[in-house]
Amino acid sequence: MKLTKAALLFTASAAVWAQVNAGEQKPEASLPFTMTTVAIFELPWRLAFLPDGRMLITEKVGPVWLVSQQGRKIPVDNTPPVYWQRQNGMLGVYVSPHYATDQSIYLTYVEPGDYGGGLALARARLNATATSARLENFEVLWRQMPRGKGGQEGAQVAFSPDGQYLFLSVGDRQRFTPAQDPDQPEGKILRLTLDGKPAPGNPNFGKTGAATITLIDPPRDTEVAKTAPVVSTYTFPSPNLTPAETWASGFRTPYGLAFSPTGELWEVEHGPRGGDELNLVEKGKNYGWPLVSFGQNYNGVPIPKPDTRPDLAMPVIYWVPVIAPGNLMFYRGTQTFPQWNGNGFISGLATKSLTRIIFDGHGGAKVAERWDVGHRIRDVEQGPDGSLWMLEDANPGALIHVTPEEATSH
Repeated sequence: MKLTKAALLFTASAAVWAQVNAGEQKPEASLPFTMTTVAIFELPWRLAFLPDGRMLITEKVGPVWLVSQQGRKIPVDNTPPVYWQRQNGMLGVYVSPHYATDQSIYLTYVEPGDYGGGLALARARLNATATSARLENFEVLWRQMPRGKGGQEGAQVAFSPDGQYLFLSVGDRQRFTPAQDPDQPEGKILRLTLDGKPAPGNPNFGKTGAATITLIDPPRDTEVAKTAPVVSTYTFPSPNLTPAETWASGFRTPYGLAFSPTGELWEVEHGPRGGDELNLVEKGKNYGWPLVSFGQNYNGVPIPKPDTRPDLAMPVIYWVPVIAPGNLMFYRGTQTFPQWNGNGFISGLATKSLTRIIFDGHGGAKVAERWDVGHRIRDVEQGPDGSLWMLEDANPGALIHVTPEEATSH
C-alpha cells in the first residue's frame, strides 16, 4: 500500500507526539515575562475581554465586575443569586461571538435550589457605559437537574469556530457514576445552540432521557476527604432531561475547554489523586471517568489505568503528580508574544504555574515550558494587544498583567 506525503507526515507526527506523563516536569529557572498586579478581587474565577478592551471578571462569591486595564472596577448590576460553597458560585463569563450586533454575554453559575445548587447557563444583554454596567433581558438557557451538593461543576464554555454553537462542560459534581450515565448531564461535554437547545448533529439528537435519577451523596469535601461516597440515595423526577445535548462523556472536572486555531476542541481536567488530563474532545467518545484514570481514589481504592480499556479515549497528556489545571486557552496572533502563536496555555493551581503546550494540528500535543509564577492561577486569557492576563485563585486574589520582560526592563 502506497502512502501519500501527507499521510506519511501525519504518521510521523503521531509517533513523535506520543502520550506522555508531564507530572514530573520541573519549572524553568527564570521567567521570560514580567507580572504586574493591576487589581484585587475576592476569589476571582474567570475573565473575558470586551471589544473596547475592558474586562468582565467574575468572583465566585457572586459579583461580576467591569474592569479597565488600569484596574478601575465597576459593579455589574442585575446579576443572579448564586449558591456559593467550596467550588460552587459565580463561575464563567463569556462574550457572545456576535457581540457586535447583540451585545450579549453568557454566564455559568450555580443556582440555589433544594438540597444545594445546580449549574446554570444564562445569557443577557450587557448595557455598559463609561461609569455603569447592567445586565438586561436576563434569561437562563440551560439548567442542570436535579440540583444537589458536590463541587466540580466544570462550567466552561467554548463557542464553535463558526459562531453557531456553544460547548458547555459539566463536571461530575463529585458523584462519580453519572459521568457514565447517558441520561444525566454530569460528566459530559454538551453541544448546544446559542439559545441553549440541543444542537442538531449531536450523537443522540432527538432521543429522550430517563424519568428519574438516583443520586449518590459525595463526601462533604472531596478535595481533602479520604472516604468513599456516603451510601445514601435520593431519587428526583427529571421530566425535561434528555441526552440529546451530549457531545462526549466520561469527564471528571472539566475546567478548561477551548478550540485550537486549527478547529480542534481540547479539554483539561483534574484527576483524583493524580491523573490530570488533556483530552482531544471528539463526537460521541467516552473519556473514561470514573472507570479508568491515571490517578487514585482519595480513599486509596485503585482505579484501572486507561490502557486497560482500549474502547475508551485516552488523554493526550496526563500529569502524575497533578498540576490542578485552572483553565486552557490558545494564543493567537503575532503581537507581544509572536513566538507563542498557536500554542496553548494551562493555568496551574496546585503548582502555581503557567504551562505552555505545543499542538501539532493533528490531535497531538506536547508540553513545552512550565513556569512557576508564585500564585494559584485560576484563569489566563489573551488581551487585545497580545499580552496575557491572569487571575489568582485566592482571597484576596490578584488580576495580573503579563508582558514581555524586555518591555519593562531598563
